[in-house]
Amino acid sequence: MGAVTPERVARGSRAWLRSGLGLLGPRHQRHALSVEKFDALALPVGDDGVVIGVDAQDQPAVLSVNRPTPYDVVLIGGLWTAQVLALRIAATGVRLAVETGRAQMWAGLAQAAGGAVQCVALHGVGKVPPQGAAAGQPVVVVRDCGMRPPRGRVVSAPWQSVVTLLPYLSPVAPRLMRQARLVGVQRVSPDEAAEIGRVLALPREDVASLPNLADGVTLWCADRSRHYVMTRPTDIEEGLLGLARRMD
Repeated sequence: MGAVTPERVARGSRAWLRSGLGLLGPRHQRHALSVEKFDALALPVGDDGVVIGVDAQDQPAVLSVNRPTPYDVVLIGGLWTAQVLALRIAATGVRLAVETGRAQMWAGLAQAAGGAVQCVALHGVGKVPPQGAAAGQPVVVVRDCGMRPPRGRVVSAPWQSVVTLLPYLSPVAPRLMRQARLVGVQRVSPDEAAEIGRVLALPREDVASLPNLADGVTLWCADRSRHYVMTRPTDIEEGLLGLARRMD
């Protein structure tokens, strides 16, 4: 392994930030560590965010949604993955506003999240009020509005990220994918995979893999960075949401 220099660390940090998976935390004074002690370290890359699963190397994959700049995420996938993501975001103390036309599918999660503290609020489509997000009170808006979600009244803003769930590709999906900072894709048909590959400029091997992804696997894409992530439920998540599934 080559020498660990400040220049290499800086290059790696910038690449990770561009991928959307992980936001650097507070800065501290440098600490010296001998090469012999490196093997004793077992730290996930990306020190601020939500662990959404493990990557191809079985390392934690961290998604940072609390940002001082507007941040849009599009997930072309199943409700199960969106709800696991919502639960884990809520567990960090972030307020969630869920805009949905199927409130009955979210009612159990909203009741279970946060315990006695109401941290998940359900709203009808087009009825999300201003959230008053701030650095001390970040908000994530989850839009579960079907194949053709209308333009939202509440959009991404500093400390207010928006996650849009699309069950399948639709005529509005290319526009949403181009506008998003991060796009997640689960199992889709070959025709959908070809269109997604065109919009996101995916390599041929990634396009070929999309129709065959297992339940719980998501290809997360940001700029030129791509990460396959397997989301496994905890015992509590499995008790509330069941096992991973693409269809609902």
